[in-house]
Amino acid sequence: MKHTVTLVFTLLLTAASMLMAAPNAAKKSKSGLGGDAPAGKSYTYKQSAGQPRRMEIYFPPNHDSAKAKVPGLILFHGGGWSGGTLAQFRAVCAYFASRGLVCATAEYQMLSAADAKKLPAGETKKRVCVTDAKSAIRWFKQHAAELGIDPHRIITGGGSAGGHISALATLNPGLNDPADPKDIDTSVVAYLWFNPAFAPDDVKDTEIDVLRYLKPCLAPAIAFFGDQDTWKKGWDTAYAKWKSLGNQTIDLRIGPGQAHGFFNKDPWQSLALIAADRFLVKLGLLTGEPTKTAPASGEQLIPANAVTEAPATTP
Repeated sequence: MKHTVTLVFTLLLTAASMLMAAPNAAKKSKSGLGGDAPAGKSYTYKQSAGQPRRMEIYFPPNHDSAKAKVPGLILFHGGGWSGGTLAQFRAVCAYFASRGLVCATAEYQMLSAADAKKLPAGETKKRVCVTDAKSAIRWFKQHAAELGIDPHRIITGGGSAGGHISALATLNPGLNDPADPKDIDTSVVAYLWFNPAFAPDDVKDTEIDVLRYLKPCLAPAIAFFGDQDTWKKGWDTAYAKWKSLGNQTIDLRIGPGQAHGFFNKDPWQSLALIAADRFLVKLGLLTGEPTKTAPASGEQLIPANAVTEAPATTP
């Protein structure tokens, strides 16, 4: 009898635990992969400042690198050019791998405040970040056969500082690591930019000032910004210059009432992924419909032309 009571009590506790866990499970599944995506397969793409620089790679289901040659996506985390981790874009990489891309999120050298103070006049801590990003893109292309990707269909991007780094890595012909293979360029076919941080004071260091490297032939890009983001001023200057050069390849989406980094959490993360997915489908880099669903809460990313061209209202 004692054993029977113990068994019943244990079953009741198990059932109660399952009921308590169910809402949490539902909450996680509702937001998709969320911020709990597992780490990808780790690779070391170079050594810089005596330290290994890693990237994590995510592969599509049943990916056979010997047969497949799919587009590749490589993203760079934010963190003010001095912080941040690979965790930021794990969910994004896992999602786009599930859609058929080989995806990487790469780290890069970041100088400490003390090291930054030792730099020559006119040189900022951002340079080493760009140099490593260029190395990461080259490594990704160099190992295309091993990874099962098409080196001529590489997409890049990143968030905040990572967006800036990805732009300079592909637009500035300088800041190359002498150890990199010279026959592999860093050109890409598209950009995914999540509030890229283009700072007005970058003009003090010409190597990391994106305005110096803008051309009308930019590869297609989709960019996301909150309209309350204080970093948007730098972006607006670059965006206006791109348009003045005749560039019409940037799809800018605005998050109403949102500040910097809004894309890192739902509902905005899911909305950004859906928009980026459709952007890549339009370019022929993906096929089919997004597997993410828009949150039922009703938020929307607004195309920039809808914001700038909206008719004025009268009181």
